[in-house]
Amino acid sequence: MRSKWTARSFAKIAALFLLLAALALFLYGFKGYYDAGRDSPALVARADRLIAANRGAAGLGPGRLERLLLVEDPGFWTHNGVDLTTPGSGLTTLTESLAKRLAFAHFRPGIGKIRQIGYAMGLERRLSKPQIVALFLDTAEMGPGRNGWMRGFYNASLETYGRPVAALDERQFLSLVAVLIAPRSFKLQGRDPRLQERVGRIERLVLKRCRPENLRDVWLEGCAGPPAEAGASAG
Repeated sequence: MRSKWTARSFAKIAALFLLLAALALFLYGFKGYYDAGRDSPALVARADRLIAANRGAAGLGPGRLERLLLVEDPGFWTHNGVDLTTPGSGLTTLTESLAKRLAFAHFRPGIGKIRQIGYAMGLERRLSKPQIVALFLDTAEMGPGRNGWMRGFYNASLETYGRPVAALDERQFLSLVAVLIAPRSFKLQGRDPRLQERVGRIERLVLKRCRPENLRDVWLEGCAGPPAEAGASAG
């Protein structure tokens, strides 16, 4: 009897522990949601200034936001910050990527993902989609440049090509998009064959000659093919 009582007690303690752990994770995620609400007035104002300065979606040029989203977050217009179904979306939406940069001084995978999700959902609740895009473009990590680490889609365009994004040719624009997945590995400055290979995959995706293999296919393995012809990749 005593051994049975001990086993039951252990099971109850384990269940209580799991319940408390789940509650702690929920509260941690809710803290992210709360923090996004706290930060939203300043973020809305910042996003509106960017949009007014033509550094939001419109400044990319006709049709280019759609091409960026096709690679970075194909379900962007319909999700609430989280997307676990759209092929090619991976486990981090554009909004979650923005949340990682806004909500963390130093993001660490694992439990940090819970707060990241909460913050992303808070952003979606309080900011418009165009405002989220403007902030994403302004904070994007773009890799090493001539003057140090580059941040911001528009800044990277000017530093790399000497022209605003809307004035870039298609391959130059897609090179900026291609860097987003691994800014510490790819290089916009100079010739980077690996970057150009990814640009080729994106070109085939844009032309609807391929599609991602599954949810996690953020590297577009479903679009792998012969190396794309080299184009202008640096200013």
